[in-house]
This record gives sequence, C-alpha cells and structure tokens, in this order.
Amino acid sequence: MKLSPDKPILMKTANTILITGASSGMGKTTALQLIDQGHMVYGAARRVEKMQELEEAGGRAIEMDITDEEQIVAAVTHILEEQDQIDVLVNNAGFGLYGAVEDISIEDAKRQFEVNLFGLARITKEVLPHMRERNSGTIINISSMGGKIYTPLGAWYHASKHALEGWSDCLRLELKQFNIDVVIVEPGVIATDFGDTLSGPLLENSGDGPYEQMARAMAQATKDSYEKEGASSPPSVVADTILKVIRSDKPKTRYPVGNMARLLMFIRKYLGDRIFDKAIMSQL
Repeated sequence: MKLSPDKPILMKTANTILITGASSGMGKTTALQLIDQGHMVYGAARRVEKMQELEEAGGRAIEMDITDEEQIVAAVTHILEEQDQIDVLVNNAGFGLYGAVEDISIEDAKRQFEVNLFGLARITKEVLPHMRERNSGTIINISSMGGKIYTPLGAWYHASKHALEGWSDCLRLELKQFNIDVVIVEPGVIATDFGDTLSGPLLENSGDGPYEQMARAMAQATKDSYEKEGASSPPSVVADTILKVIRSDKPKTRYPVGNMARLLMFIRKYLGDRIFDKAIMSQL
C-alpha cells in the first residue's frame, strides 16, 4: 500500500468515508462530491496517480488493489489510526468481463469474482468489527442493473453482480441488529469508460470464431449506448444517490439509478423471460 505524500491530517468532518475504485468514473465523481459536502473521504484504487484531483480537493488517496489482502488491512488500519472510525464504506471497485462462456477461461472468470465479489467482501469484513463496536455504519455496494438482468456474452459479469445482490441482502439482515445499513445501488447506463473496457476485451475474447457476429453486434450496441447523445446518464446521478443514502436515517435497500435501469429491470421482473429475451436480442 502506498499513501499519498505526507500532509497535515485534516480535521474530521461529518463522516469518514472510504470509497474503493475512486480513480475514475462513478467512484471519483462520488468522492469529489462528498468532499465538497464536507466529508472526510479516503479514495482507494490501484492507480493512485489518477487521484490527484481528489487530494487537491481535500481528500486522501490510498493505493490499494482490492484483491490484495495485505493492502486492504493496511488501508483500513491507516484510516482508523487517523480518524478512529469509518462511518461509510462505498464498495465501488469492479470491472466487466465480456465474451462467450465458451471463450472465457476459468482463470479469467475467477478474476471477475475476485474483484467484483470476494475483494469487496474482504474489505467489508475488515471494516465491520469497527462499525459493529460503534453500533453504527453504512455499507453501500455498487452493483448494477446487470445484477437483476442479463445480456448475451456477459455471463461472468452478470453472475458476479447477481451474486453481489444476494450477498448484500443476507448481510443486511445480519447487520440490522448492530444498526448498520447495507444498501445496494444499481446503476444503468452511465457515461464512464465502462463501454470501452467492455467492448475491447469482448472482441478480443469472441470477435473471431463462432460468436463473432454476436460479439460485433454487442460491441456496436454498447458503443451506441454510451456514445449517442442522451443515451447515458452522467456519473453525478450515482454520486447524488450515494449522498442521499448517507443523509437518510432510513435508506432504502436498493436504488436503481441512471438511464435504462428502471425500464430494463421492470421488463425483466414483470414481463418475463421470453419478452425480456426478445427485447435484448432486438438490439443486436
């Protein structure tokens, strides 16, 4: 673990918040907005050099790989030494592995779960004893509308997010007795680099061979979803939702947010598999 250069420890504000995956996209936008609202924010990510803006705004940057247990323990220990508490944990780190099931190696599939579920679980387990002792805390897990729906060539990504949804529900029941809230945020199409990080590996994994036609159609549909004007929501809608959760005395268990989230989840839930299958495949 590397910490940002030594600087005076800032005075604690309303909440001490740890956000993973804070070097870009939703995590970075959320960190900056929470700092602006007066919270003490620690941003954790592998690319600490990309969190300079966070530091300049008054936050603290920690280099941490969510799959590295030693770095997780060191990061949480450091924050507790400086602030004595962690009031809110925002589990935002994650990535999308796309490609046909037949084309994705089991090793890569395991990596998907290591980041999107097991790494998240490990840092949560490290923070929980301190929240439990204080009988207070909020854990916000950034899932996806992909945790409730599905698309072709996204089996491992969707599996990891579906698993996160169930894991979070169980955790919520376990922690209610300790006055710790567990909240799931389910972003839809958000204007981040997710589309690029999805399409490139998708074509590498399945752009040739029996799934080529579907892979190229999926890559184009993804590009359209993220690049067409009005097709995606800004990351600020996720940041606004997280701020709403933190301010609430009794937050909801789930917050679908962003373009297409509520619509696709509604179709999936109420119209059934066959209708949802047709709706998804019509885009390809």
